[in-house]
Amino acid sequence: MQIPTISSNVVKQIEDKLAGKTISQNYVEEMEKTMAESMQGLKRTHRCAELSAANAGETVTVMGWVQKMRNKGGLVFVDVRDRSGIIQVVFEEGKSEAGLIEKASRLRAEFVVAVVGTVEKRSGAVNKNLATGEIEVIPSELRILAESETPPFPVEENSKTKEEIRLKYRYLDLRRPDMQRNLLMRSQAATLTRQFLAEEGFLEIETPVLIGSTPEGARDYLVPSRIHQGHFYALPQSPQLFKQLLMCSGCDRYFQLAKCFRDEDLRADRQPEFTQIDMELSFVDVDDVIDVNERLLAKLFKEILDVEVSLPIPRMTWREAMDRYGSDKPDTRFGMELNDVTEVVKDCEFAVFKGAIENGGSVRGINAKGQGGMPRKKIDKLTAFAKDYGAKGLAYIAIQEDGTVKSSFAKFMTEEEMNALIAAMGGENGDLLLFAADKNKVVWAVLGALRMELAAQMELLDKNEYKFLWVTEFPLLEWNDEQNRYTAMHHPFTMPMEEDLKYIDSAPGRVRAKAYDIVLNGNEIGGGSVRIFNPEIQSKMFEVLGFTEEQAQEQFGFLLTAFKYGVPPHAGLAYGLDRLVMLMAKEDSIRDVIAFPKVKDASDLMTEAPTRVAGEQLDELGLMLAPM
Repeated sequence: MQIPTISSNVVKQIEDKLAGKTISQNYVEEMEKTMAESMQGLKRTHRCAELSAANAGETVTVMGWVQKMRNKGGLVFVDVRDRSGIIQVVFEEGKSEAGLIEKASRLRAEFVVAVVGTVEKRSGAVNKNLATGEIEVIPSELRILAESETPPFPVEENSKTKEEIRLKYRYLDLRRPDMQRNLLMRSQAATLTRQFLAEEGFLEIETPVLIGSTPEGARDYLVPSRIHQGHFYALPQSPQLFKQLLMCSGCDRYFQLAKCFRDEDLRADRQPEFTQIDMELSFVDVDDVIDVNERLLAKLFKEILDVEVSLPIPRMTWREAMDRYGSDKPDTRFGMELNDVTEVVKDCEFAVFKGAIENGGSVRGINAKGQGGMPRKKIDKLTAFAKDYGAKGLAYIAIQEDGTVKSSFAKFMTEEEMNALIAAMGGENGDLLLFAADKNKVVWAVLGALRMELAAQMELLDKNEYKFLWVTEFPLLEWNDEQNRYTAMHHPFTMPMEEDLKYIDSAPGRVRAKAYDIVLNGNEIGGGSVRIFNPEIQSKMFEVLGFTEEQAQEQFGFLLTAFKYGVPPHAGLAYGLDRLVMLMAKEDSIRDVIAFPKVKDASDLMTEAPTRVAGEQLDELGLMLAPM
C-alpha cells in the first residue's frame, strides 16, 4: 500500500495529539491535501524510457522523479526520470489546464510525481541523446506524490561529486542513470548465471554464514556467541569446506551466489564483504571445470554486452605468465613483455647487474616503444614507482630518434655489450628500455607493475576490448619469511600435480598445483583447483604446512572424518561477481557496482557502521573492551 507523504506540520500535529493537545483544522486540511496527492488507485502503465514513437496517441501513466523543470512562461518542460530513463512532459497553454501549468511550475528536482497524459511526437527538435528523444507526453493530470529538499549534489550521469559525499547519500547516488545501469547489469549477470548453471545440472545450495574460524588465508571477521561465552563464530571467507562436504554428500554439482567476508586492507577491487559465484563439481578434472566456465562466460558476455568470447580461451602456465608479463594475472591487451637478458649481461662490469646474477637473481627489461624521448624527470618518477615494488633502482637506455643513446649505466658497458643488450631488447630508434635486477620475485613484481603503469600513461588500455586468459599450474606452496614455513598459495585442499608428488618432501617449492585462475584484462576474476580427495595426500599437505596431527584434527576434523567415507574426485571455481561486473560495466572500482559498499577503512559512510554497542550487549556476550 502506498504510504502518503506527511508534512512536518502534520507530524507536529500528531505529536501534539499524543501530548494531549487538540489537533487544529489545519491538520485535517493538510491530511486531505496529502491524500488527494496520493496514488489513490492510479496505476503506472509504462516506465519512462519504455515509451517510443510507436506509442504516439496513447494515454499513459508514468511515475518517477523530476530530473529538472524549465519554466518558459506559458510553457513548462519537466523531465521525469525512473530507472529506465527520462521522458519529457510538456505543460503548454492551450493544451494543458491552467491549474496544471501552475502546479508544474512548483516542481523541483527530485520531487516524486505521477503524470497521466498522451504521447505525442515532438513538435520541436529531436533529442538524439535520449532514448525517448522523439516523443513527449502532453499531461492531463499531475500528482505530486512526494516533495524533496534540495539534494546535496545533482542526480546526474557521470557525477563529478566527491565519492565520500555520494556514499554518504548513497540512496540519492543510486538514482543516477549510470548507477541504475550497473545494478541492472549485476542483476542480469546473477540471473543468467543461475539459469545457465541450473541447465547444466547444478543445484543451488546455501551454506552456513556462522562457521568456525580457520587459520589459513586472510583475517576472519569474528562473531561472539552469547550462549557459548568465550567462543566465537567466524564469517566465511569462502564456502570452501562446505562445498567439498557437499561433494562428499553426493550432491554432484553445487553452486551459490555466496556472501563472503575478509578482514583485509581494501583496494579499488576489494571489499570486506563481497559476492562469489561459487561452484563445485564431482568426477571431473581441470578440463571439465574450464569447459563449463568458458561457456558460462560466453553466455554472460553475449547476452549482456553482445560481445563474442572466442573459445577456447587461451591458457598459459604460471611460470610463463611471470616470465613474460611479471604477473600471474597478465593483461594481454598489449605487448611490452619482459625480456630476460641475464645471459646477455652476465659478463658486464655493471655492479647492479653483476650482483643480482651472482646472488641467484636475474636481469630483465621491458621496451616502452616510442618513449625514448621521455624527460629525465618522468624517468625518475618511474624509478620512484619501481621502488614501491621492491626495486633498489631502475636502469634505463633511452634511444633517441636520431639513434643517440642515453643510459644510466653506459659507462660500465663496452660498446659491443651495449649493442648486444639493445638488440636483445628489440630496441629501435625512439624506444625506452627499462631494466630491473634482483631476485626473480622482485624483478617480476617491479616490471609487472611498471608495465601496467606505462600502459596507462601510453593509453594502451582499451576498456572496449576483453582479453581472457587461463593461468594454470601455479606453485602449490610459497615460502613465508615471517612465519618461516611454507604456506598454501591457494588453500590447503588444492591437489598437487601427480607427477610432482615425488618432490613434496625433498623440494616442496618445486611442486605445481592443479590450480587455475581466469583472468580478464589484467584482473583475476575467478580461481579454483582440483581438490585433494585422498586422505593420505591431505595429511601430507598438512604436514608440509607445519600442522601437527592434533592441529589438523582440531581445525579440520569434520572434513578429515568425512574423507573416511568415500570421497569422489572433485574440483571447483569461484568468481568475484563484483569484480566481473565492474569490468563488464567498464568501471574502475567495485564500489560502483555494489549497492551499499564500504570505503577504504571498511566503514559505511551512510549508516556510520561500525558503531559502538551498549554495555548491556557486551555484558550478555561476556565481553569487556580493552582501554584504547
